[in-house]
Amino acid sequence: MNTLLGQHIFLRPLEPEDLQLLLQMENQPEDWLLSQQQVPWSVHLLENYLQQAVQDIYEAKQYRMVVALQTSKQAIGLLDFFDFDPKNKRVGIGIALVPEFQQKGFGKDALQTALHFVFQEWMVHQVYANILTHNQASIYLFKSLGFTWVGTKKDWILHRHQWHDEVMYQLLSSEFYANKTL
Repeated sequence: MNTLLGQHIFLRPLEPEDLQLLLQMENQPEDWLLSQQQVPWSVHLLENYLQQAVQDIYEAKQYRMVVALQTSKQAIGLLDFFDFDPKNKRVGIGIALVPEFQQKGFGKDALQTALHFVFQEWMVHQVYANILTHNQASIYLFKSLGFTWVGTKKDWILHRHQWHDEVMYQLLSSEFYANKTL
């Protein structure tokens, strides 16, 4: 079984040809609230990033994958693993899809595939997600995969002179595999 193959998507490492996807996704000012970015990325910086993106998760403690369609091989989004902690067997996860592919089931397919992968291959015990409270679509997505709310960080993110709360959702591997609908 290919652990990176979902129903309609597959997950793959970043490649040099993903430069345009990165430019599109990283340079959207409305998304800087999520990434804490404050200025656009240049082509040169993103080319350097792509060259450095080959580090192992055990070394870099983070890893980015591309979400691509099985049928056309088109890249439709990015999936990030961050704060990897092999000692305590946990990792953070985040996902962003190109707008025209949102709310069509691809995000759930990609997250479900990613969860199978990290639980089986990296042998993590738990995965968590940090989500802004106004991002109800993302909260719904993570809850649909069995994530449970574990806390709220008040006034956690300052963006354009406005404070935003962030919630944390968590999923244990045993809970993921106990959910028969997955």
